Amino acid sequence: MRTKMKIWTKLCCIFASLLLFLTACGEGDTTVVLTTGFKKDEVFKIEKVSCTLPEIMIYLTNTQNQYENVYGQQIWETDLDGVTLEENVKETVLARMAQVKSMTLLAQSKGVVLDEYELALADQAANEYFQSLNETEIALMGIEHEDVRRLYEDYALAQKVYKQIIRDINPEISDDEARTITVQHILIKTYTIDGTGQKVEFTEHAKETAYATAAEVHALATSGEQSFETLAGKYSDDEVLTYSFGKGEMDQAFESAAFNLGNGEISGIVESRNGYHIIKCMNTFNREETDNNKLKIVEERKKEVFGQEYDAFVNTLTRKLNDELWQQVEFIHDENVTTSNFFDIYDKYFS
Repeated sequence: MRTKMKIWTKLCCIFASLLLFLTACGEGDTTVVLTTGFKKDEVFKIEKVSCTLPEIMIYLTNTQNQYENVYGQQIWETDLDGVTLEENVKETVLARMAQVKSMTLLAQSKGVVLDEYELALADQAANEYFQSLNETEIALMGIEHEDVRRLYEDYALAQKVYKQIIRDINPEISDDEARTITVQHILIKTYTIDGTGQKVEFTEHAKETAYATAAEVHALATSGEQSFETLAGKYSDDEVLTYSFGKGEMDQAFESAAFNLGNGEISGIVESRNGYHIIKCMNTFNREETDNNKLKIVEERKKEVFGQEYDAFVNTLTRKLNDELWQQVEFIHDENVTTSNFFDIYDKYFS
């Protein structure tokens, strides 16, 4: 179960990064509500904008095959708290498509449109993707060239309005704010994982035993009799020895202790939610990592600003779901359906 949880987390990260600009959307409610009165193949409507079944199937099928290319078809047997990965991906696709359609409406409200060159790029991308499909893929997804072109145009328009809103946001980030340090650590855990994958804290007696071990290791580390790396190999419950991180990225107690160390210094025994740590500072200021972190912080600030405007806009929209049709949407399990390059082709033309 522990392995399944790690896989689940990795997959969620992979899926969330398929279209980077979508992660800029805030917490506004893009959930659609139940209703009737839809045209054929309309999965949902947001105001006057529709999302069709072919559009959903393009997104869903490409996502499905990207997962299978990495982890194999058996990945769909994975579940978490009774929710299968297939169900999770399906619901995430619905939410992502709702975001795309909402962003096209936001673009309209701001007078943002694709120019002739961008429309031509969308058409070229659609041609390349559609020509990559075989007859079985076209038939089972139920798509035409027009569906692909429309979806590429929507993605491009969503990306364009995002870039316009954040174009003048360039906050100054100081070295101190973005400072990234590098440490090594030894972890003595104070928890275990039960048969259901849940974290179970040690009893007080077991914690005392763990602390005694941490104290023994700390004495060895500060005496210099054995290298820190050697001690980590013998005692650490974390497979990772070295971490580079900035402020706000780690457990608060761990981070506070680490940022107060000088080069080569070893901390006392630091307790976090995972157990007892012994930390050795390797570098109090990593220039390259700090500069990279500045860029990361700037992007996060831009996403925050966009998210606020997106949330305010999307909460004014009327959303309607064709629940009957949506419940019929399923993954395609056919050996001849392997298409997975829809997103790569988009990046080729619009990145």
